[in-house]
Amino acid sequence: MEKVSLREKLGYGVGAVGLDLSYGLFYSYLSLYLTNALKISPLFLLILAPLARIWDGVNDPMMGAIVDRTKTKMGKYRPWILTGAILNGIVLSLLFNNPGFSLGSTGLYIYVAVFYVLWGMTNTLADIPFWSMIPSFATEEKDRNLVSTIARTFSGLGQGIVSILTSILVALLAGVAGSDLDEMDSGALSSGFGKWSIICAAALVLFACVSVISTKERNVVDPKEKFSFGTAVKMIARNDQLTKFMLFAMISNCGYYMTSGISSYYFLQVKGDLTLQSKFNLLGSVGSVLSILVIPVCSKFMTNRTIYRLSLTVATVGYAGMAAVGYFTAANPLVLGACYLVASIGIGSMFVNQTVMLADIVDYGEYKLGTRNQSLTFSMKGFLQKMAYTLQSVIMYSAFVATGYNFSGETKATVENPAANSAITFMMFIVPPLMLIISHIIFARKYTIYGDFKREVLDAITRKREEMNAEGEA
Repeated sequence: MEKVSLREKLGYGVGAVGLDLSYGLFYSYLSLYLTNALKISPLFLLILAPLARIWDGVNDPMMGAIVDRTKTKMGKYRPWILTGAILNGIVLSLLFNNPGFSLGSTGLYIYVAVFYVLWGMTNTLADIPFWSMIPSFATEEKDRNLVSTIARTFSGLGQGIVSILTSILVALLAGVAGSDLDEMDSGALSSGFGKWSIICAAALVLFACVSVISTKERNVVDPKEKFSFGTAVKMIARNDQLTKFMLFAMISNCGYYMTSGISSYYFLQVKGDLTLQSKFNLLGSVGSVLSILVIPVCSKFMTNRTIYRLSLTVATVGYAGMAAVGYFTAANPLVLGACYLVASIGIGSMFVNQTVMLADIVDYGEYKLGTRNQSLTFSMKGFLQKMAYTLQSVIMYSAFVATGYNFSGETKATVENPAANSAITFMMFIVPPLMLIISHIIFARKYTIYGDFKREVLDAITRKREEMNAEGEA
């Protein structure tokens, strides 16, 4: 098998920076932008998020199946990565730029709904083929671990840029440098987020170009069946390890999204100082960087299954520490950030492991069903992330509606609301560790692709390919 150079692996991973700039801005700050800058009702968002996911349930597997059946001179995956990045960058810019609708108007609500859905569709165009390439690089567990670790490292870099710099750059780009988001009115927020989104969109396209130019597709197997949505759904449903993976990964990812999504509200509304969020996220980013060492170090004496369980345990301990500090005490920012650093080490390693698992699930699908649906399987990664975000959004917006959370749109605009503050604090500190614990239990009991069975799967599909090659040469 052709050796994949470190340079190519790094070139591939760079693409994840741009994807996560868009991803992080959407999932971590869009809610704050919509409620505080555009004054969109939380009740509207509570309805919009699940409806968008219903469409994703149709769109994502369709896109995965289409990618699986793509044949061009550039290959199967790279044309879609580039096309998706360009379209997603355009939609991201338009989503964070109000074209002139008055705040709270019907036209603005329609505009937000349309581009909210379009962001999910265009993100799918780039995200599915990007992550689907991993099994094409390598079949050995160590090589897959390395490729996944590199890609997730760059992914964490993109997330870190968004989480650390957004509050600073939004104020700078709005012309109120030195101000915090909690000191800015809706007009300044709109201006700052609009310009920052354009910068992120440009970076998304640039890094996608680097990834596409740097990589070469290998080990590509074309499905023989014609595409139909019904067939795609059946393939997903018949891959029992994929459906179980979807469940426990969605729950654990929701715990992470809860922290990243609610933290801006916590530091703005509860603590009254959004500058603390940048410091909090900085320590989280340090944890994400340290997480890249977990698999390379632990894989020398642990299986991937054991490493994944260790990752969930570390994340749970970190979140439990946050709960002890933030929910039951006065929440010392330094101690809170230190606990988040520990949680981020576990979460970062968890994400790398999930990517490797999907590569194994692709092999399992070929072993059990007789057909290799690589992009269709990896399309479930993006879909489960969107479902995790939707679950987080439903919980968060339901709490906002129930407690009457409100933002007046003036400087220092958060309205005193003890019920909302209590709900935000609960979602920040109690919900994440509970979700990690539930996910861990499901994984331990239901996921079976490891040990002797995993070796059996790899041996079977290797023999199958050797037989097919021998028949082709005969």
